[in-house]
Amino acid sequence: MDTPIRIRRGEAADNPGLGEVMHDAVRNGPSRYTAEQQAAWVPEPRKGPDWDTRLAGQTVIIAEQAGTLVGFMTLEAPDYVDFAYIRPDWQGKGVFRALHDAIEQEARRTGQTRLHVHASLMAQPAFAAMGYAVTEPEEVSIRGVAFKRFAMEKSLRP
Repeated sequence: MDTPIRIRRGEAADNPGLGEVMHDAVRNGPSRYTAEQQAAWVPEPRKGPDWDTRLAGQTVIIAEQAGTLVGFMTLEAPDYVDFAYIRPDWQGKGVFRALHDAIEQEARRTGQTRLHVHASLMAQPAFAAMGYAVTEPEEVSIRGVAFKRFAMEKSLRP
C-alpha cells in the first residue's frame, strides 16, 4: 500500500528540495512553454541565500510522500500565492488541491478577503478549478524571453 501524502509547513532545511521540485516541474513536466522559455524560467534548481531569503518571508506548505517532496505552494503575506509547483509524476492526483486548501485556510486565518496569483499557462486551469478568475492576461520577460501568464484572483468573502 502506498504511503499517504502528508501536507505540512516548510522549514528552512526544505529549501534546496523545493528548488528541485520547481526545476522538475518546469523542465520535466508537461508544458505549454517552449524549451527556450523553460530554460529561461528555471535554468537550474534554485538554492542558496537569495532563495532562502525569498522563502523565509512566506508561508510554505509542502506535500510529501514517505519523506520525498512532491509539491509545494507558498503564501506571501498578506494574500499573494507566489509559488505553486508539483512534480510531474504527481500532477493530476489532488496534490495541488490539498496544497491550495492549506494556503486558503492560512489566508482565512489571517483575515484575508481574497487571494491573487500570477499563473502560468500550465497553472491557470488548476487555479480556475479552485475558483480563481482571470483578471488580466499578461506577458512578462525573464532573462530576455517573453512569457504569457494570467493575473488571477479569488474572493474569500462568504
